[in-house]
Amino acid sequence: MTESKYTRQTVTHVQTWVPEKLFSVHVTRDPAFTFQAGQFARVGLPEANDPNGEPTLWRAYSMVSAPQEDRLEFYSIVVPDGQFSPRLAQLRPGDALYVDKTPFGFLTIERFPQGGDLWLLATGTGLSAYLSILRDPATWRAFRRIVLVHGVRSASELAYRDEIENWSQQPAYADYFKEDPRKLTYLPIATRETIPGMPQARLTTLIENGGLEQLVGMPLDAQQSKIMLCGNPAMLSEARKLLAARGFAPGRRGIPGNLAVENYW
Repeated sequence: MTESKYTRQTVTHVQTWVPEKLFSVHVTRDPAFTFQAGQFARVGLPEANDPNGEPTLWRAYSMVSAPQEDRLEFYSIVVPDGQFSPRLAQLRPGDALYVDKTPFGFLTIERFPQGGDLWLLATGTGLSAYLSILRDPATWRAFRRIVLVHGVRSASELAYRDEIENWSQQPAYADYFKEDPRKLTYLPIATRETIPGMPQARLTTLIENGGLEQLVGMPLDAQQSKIMLCGNPAMLSEARKLLAARGFAPGRRGIPGNLAVENYW
């Protein structure tokens, strides 16, 4: 890459969710960098043996931060023995992180006609894009109700849970909940332990047996619902098949769809 294709940003905060496993990085944002909620950026680091050199290692990370925020935020898992994520986790305030000037990706609400219900299904760090989408006021205006489902192995991996559960008390969201207390339904679901009030199950099992609809109290109706999927490839592949049988499909040839998918591996 050439100098003109990226900017040098500065780390302002590192949030550890699970030591040596899950973390978030906050960095400054170039005022010229614009994106849609749900998109991702390519972020870069120099070689480990040349920390002051030009960035040569690049990885894709969805923005957690909303388009209107003056900083960028990324959520990551540490890949053991990986070239990139262990070093990203070791960054500290004042360190440099390089960001490609061009945002990428199509997991945005612009993929759907407005109205109806929006279902956001994620596993692991696939939650990232949805946080950006839900921090954007446009999302709350565009849909009748929103369902956020986060599948993890254990409750300790439910990053951002406190923020999500407190949205109804925040001034930026309070009016939406005042109009409809069920504006947002949040389902934190683990596969290796039971979270109070939630089943211990895989997301695809809950799609197949109707468990998600029972938990939310409304149907997954292809005429009214729009669904986003983001997470590991196995979940995406199985979920797409289950949803296709119920009438969900991505848009094509200018025809709006009711399903959008992002492979987060």
